[in-house]
Amino acid sequence: MSSIPAAPDVLAPDVEMTPLPDVAERLGLVVTRVHQMIRDGHLLAMRRDGILVVPAAFLAEGAVVKGLGGTITLLRDNGYNEDEILTWLFTPDDTLPGTPIDALRGDRGREVKRRAQAMGF
Repeated sequence: MSSIPAAPDVLAPDVEMTPLPDVAERLGLVVTRVHQMIRDGHLLAMRRDGILVVPAAFLAEGAVVKGLGGTITLLRDNGYNEDEILTWLFTPDDTLPGTPIDALRGDRGREVKRRAQAMGF
């Protein structure tokens, strides 16, 4: 079994985080399944104060935010690492408006994916 990849804490201290056992509970899964989701790139985790956490904004109504996994994959395929992806997802963009994760949580996932794909060129 491989270790769980974790980015450094690159987000602002006020970004709400959810420990992995709580992520599992919110998704109705066992924590080892959440570990696998992180290894598979469907979620990104980071260490905050020594604890593995996932940004709470990645979760909505008992599921991972629609389009998040695909966006992570697009960015990874374009050479971005976990901390760069986290930073991009939480960086305000006046043209969206808001952050890419806010747009994914709304109805603008297609635009976020388009931008993620274009970032590689």
